[in-house]
Formats: sequence, structure tokens, C-alpha cells
Amino acid sequence: MGKSKKSKARGGGDDVLDSSDADSIGSSSTALSDLSISYATEHVNSQEFVLDKYIDDLYEKRGSTREAALVKLVDAFESFMLHGLVENKYATLLSQFNNSVKKGSTKEVFLASRAIGLLAITLGAGSSSHEIMESSHPQLCRILQAWSDASKMISALDCLAVITFVGATDLAETELSLKAMWDVIHPKSGSNVGTVRKPKPPVLAAAISAWTFLLTTIGSWRINIDSWKEPIAFLSTLLEAEDRAVRMAAGEALALCFELNLLDVFSCEDGDGNTGGTGGSKNKLFLDMQALKAKISGLASNLSAEAGGKGADKKNLTDQKDLFQRILDFVKYGECPEESIKIAGKRDVLRVSSWSELIQLNFLKRFLGKGFLKHVKENGLLQDIFDIKVDTTETLSSTDKKIFRSEEEKERALKLNKERRLAQARKNAAMLVE
Repeated sequence: MGKSKKSKARGGGDDVLDSSDADSIGSSSTALSDLSISYATEHVNSQEFVLDKYIDDLYEKRGSTREAALVKLVDAFESFMLHGLVENKYATLLSQFNNSVKKGSTKEVFLASRAIGLLAITLGAGSSSHEIMESSHPQLCRILQAWSDASKMISALDCLAVITFVGATDLAETELSLKAMWDVIHPKSGSNVGTVRKPKPPVLAAAISAWTFLLTTIGSWRINIDSWKEPIAFLSTLLEAEDRAVRMAAGEALALCFELNLLDVFSCEDGDGNTGGTGGSKNKLFLDMQALKAKISGLASNLSAEAGGKGADKKNLTDQKDLFQRILDFVKYGECPEESIKIAGKRDVLRVSSWSELIQLNFLKRFLGKGFLKHVKENGLLQDIFDIKVDTTETLSSTDKKIFRSEEEKERALKLNKERRLAQARKNAAMLVE
């Protein structure tokens, strides 16, 4: 698992789920109301009953029933920390989610992929999430290799990024997912491609975003610098793409490459001074990388000052100009991007100050949606990623306060009962002695 501006909206497409489909996940009130009632009445068994009902619905033959259950489960994963409820049920949930990914409609695949990612985030790093990654990886890669509709591919890319980020235990596992994503970004590099296919802009932007998110996890791993020349060169061509979302995704990816020193031949030397080449080849690589740096800087400068023109989307244009100005400031002056989000109370603030952290923040904010703050406050995984400590008692809702007080009361009751049993045992022992 690895560590870290506003999330960028992806372009449209006829076969991408429209906003009403996405809104149906966030607006579903059934799961919330059912789970809220069980929380308010403080009956864990009620929560389990509701969860089990949703799981049962995933076995139904009718696709609409499974979709409805997935909507409720996704909503519940976003709205509550369900770790305690799913840690012993995750294998069952995972099996049914994977079945939906394999056999379901476009909407069912979208929901199930999202549910798999949310399940991994809920469970956090460990053997369970590693199992989720190993189990789901093959089917998600098949979707990408089949070049199915855009919505399925975007869902698979997002899910693959999340489960690898949380569940991968070494570089080799991460590289498998990075390659699957790169084969979407640059199809001619794929081993199974006959005629070269060109991804639609929303898919291309999603693939670059997922690839960049995973790339943040390589940290100090040193890979032969020559292997990065081709990807960086291709990403630089995407700065001239017609689609703004693609340009911005490529810009963030290149900013991360700069931060990881992947364009700096000599800084990427290993202990033996080896960068994958010697003598003349090393000098040529250095010159090639210098030329790439100059090209990227020039394109970033143009994009940071792009004129809107008639009919331009001013909001997205402003986001683009802001992003590429940040990239220029980093490349020229070493100024790192900074961002902060108020989490809870007066002192709890999430701060990031590097491209790696900012990319992780943006990706996880988008993936978790309305559940982002909930998970930041209560999910140890996110708190570890962003190195934050949250005083949750300061901002508990009335319902949560009831739960908190109830848990305290339960602990006190258990302690008193234990003391009574011990006292009774001592008394019985004393009577026996007498």
C-alpha cells in the first residue's frame, strides 16, 4: 500500500453511466434509514440483519434486484464504517460482487466494481484486502482487455487502482496493475492487440488517473530509468490532446514523474551507478530526457495561459490553467503544491504538500464521494495514508453520541459484571474453606 486540487470531472460519452445513475447511489435513502434505525436503537443484530438481507438479494436471478442491493450496499459503505460488520462476511460479499462484475449489466458492473473498492478501503491494508486484490484482479483485467463499453472500463480501472493500492504487498503486484492500465493508455504496447484501438477520452483520462494514483506507491523503488523514457514521451504528447480532461490527467502524471525524478538520469542511479546504460547510451538518454523536460515545460506554460475562446467551459479552463501553473512552479522553482481540508473540530485538518499526496487525496476523494470525510474521521487506513489524528468525540452527531455513550455504558456494565462474578467466586471459595 502506498501514500498520497479539486477532482476533475471526466468527459461524457454515450455509453458512460449518466448522472442519474451515479446520483441513485448517493441518494439512496433505504440503506441509510435502515442502518440509522439500527444504530439509533443500538442493536448490532439489527445491523447484521439488514446487511444479510442485502447479501441475500445479491443471489437473486433478477438483475434489478441485485442492482438495488448493490445501490444500498454502496450507500452503506459510504455512509458508515462497517469494518466490524463485514470482516467476517467479506469473502461472501466479495464472491457475489465478483459474480456481478462477471455477469451483470453495465450498471451492475459499475456498482459491483465500486463495492469491491469500498470493501477493500473499509477493511484496510492486510491479508483480507490482499485476497480481494488477488480474487478481483483477473476479472477486472479481462474487462480492460475486452475493450467493453466505456462505463465498464472506467469502473474496472478505478476498482483495480484502489484494490492494488490497498492490497498489494510488493512492487511486482503493483506493476501488473500498472501494465494493465498502460495497455489502455497506449494500446499498441498490449500483447493481445491485433489492430490498434484508441480509447475514448473519458476512458483515457480514467486510465491515466488510475495509473498515476498507483504510481505514487513506488516511492523510493528504483527502476531502470530507460524504461520510463517511452511512457513519459507518450504522456507529453497527450498534453496536446483535444480533450481537456485528458490533458489535465497527463499533466498530473508528468508532475509526479518530475517529483519522482524519473526524468533525471543521474538522480536515478542505483548504488552501483547503473541507470540501464553506460557511456554514449547514457549520455544520449540524458539528452533525450532534457529535451523531454523542455517540451513538457513549454506545453505546460501554454496550457497555463490558454485563452478561453467562444463557448469554452470557463470552470474547466480555470482548473486547467491553475493545474499547469502549479506544474510550472514545481518544475521551475521546486514549489510543491499544497492543499488542506478541514475534517472535524477546530484543530483537525488534512494537509498535503507534494504531488504524490495531492494525487492520492484527489483520487480517494472522488472514489469515496460523500463518504470521504466519514472515512477520514474513522478509517485507520486513510488516517495512516495522510498521517492524521482525528478527535472524533468533538463532532459526534446526536445519534453517534448515543452510540458512544452506549458503548461506554456496555463497557462499564461488563466490568461491573466481571467484578461481581469474581467477588461471588471469592465468596464461594471462602464458604468452601469454612
